[in-house]
Amino acid sequence: MAVDKKGRKLPKGIRQRGQTYEGRLMYEYQNYTVHGRTISETQKALTDLKYRLEHGMYTNNVKLTFDKWFNTWMEDYKKNQVKIGTYLCYRKYYAGMIKETIGQKQVNSIRGDDIQKLYNVWVKREYAISSIKIASAVLNGCFKQAEKNGLIERNPVKLATLPRKGKKRKRIKVLTKDQQILFMEYARQSYLYNLFEVMIRTGMRSGEVRGLIYGLDIDKKKRVIHIQRTLKYESGMGFFTDTPKTKTSEREIPLTKEVEQYLDAQQKLWWGNVIRMDRFLFCNYNGDPLSRECLQGEIDRIVDQIRKDGHKFPRITSHVFRHTFATRAIEAGMQPQVLKAILGHSSLAMTMDLYSHVLPDSKAEEMEKIAKAF
Repeated sequence: MAVDKKGRKLPKGIRQRGQTYEGRLMYEYQNYTVHGRTISETQKALTDLKYRLEHGMYTNNVKLTFDKWFNTWMEDYKKNQVKIGTYLCYRKYYAGMIKETIGQKQVNSIRGDDIQKLYNVWVKREYAISSIKIASAVLNGCFKQAEKNGLIERNPVKLATLPRKGKKRKRIKVLTKDQQILFMEYARQSYLYNLFEVMIRTGMRSGEVRGLIYGLDIDKKKRVIHIQRTLKYESGMGFFTDTPKTKTSEREIPLTKEVEQYLDAQQKLWWGNVIRMDRFLFCNYNGDPLSRECLQGEIDRIVDQIRKDGHKFPRITSHVFRHTFATRAIEAGMQPQVLKAILGHSSLAMTMDLYSHVLPDSKAEEMEKIAKAF
């Protein structure tokens, strides 16, 4: 039986190492070691270790950084389970919001308070609450798999409290009817004029309209536009098509005569002037896929011309056309549930939250209708 420096007998499996104590345990032909400042502390550590081993709760103290584990999780568990856009999105949020703070920490050393401090950093940096929720979901999925694999005993994300506040979402930009008319007048000479008309009359997202294929997506018999892909670009990958943003984004938009005219005009325009169509209806002068930056550049050029002619006009993005369509639709009396389906929103709450600014104008009018019922 071992003794300490003072000659006192030590419990079985425990010996003194310098000023601390070491406890050893063999379980299923493998040796395990614990340490403590006192004999009782070491005995308790041995008892806890034995319990975890017998109940399958023990995690191997492997030296693995969270950065390495994240990459393993992405390649082995997510790459073949999620669409390309989601995979790239996860990596973007990790690189921009997570890696700097906990990337080099040992995965089994990260605790709930580390995650809480990370949340606090995000709030301090005024990240949007939507971005915080996405980054937190990425963390949770990564640690959840680590827990399943026995790398950690408990998912630390579950021990932290997700903040309720973040950077306030900016009020969405919508073109007034006068601004809408003015922009379209100046855009008439643009090679993307038909695209602008289609976007503002359907509410399609930029990637959806740029990914349209005339022969596959324009169904004149059923009078619908099939939204079944989105066009994306990633450095190192080039252009690629992905499934729409969410399950509800894969949808059918009613094909009106006016929209059909702009689609047909675009089809005739490019077939007559572009050597290579590259299968996308809306493309650049060379027939190559139309990038988001190229589209934005053309919008900026038109706005600059409007301003040069003495008109006040805000800077807008392609997404403003989607918001403008939705606003005009509600102003015209379209039911929110119908608008939700056309826009491809995942919930009615999202539609109402985004476009509630249109509704206050009709409050008094609606109250008058109710008053008559009494």
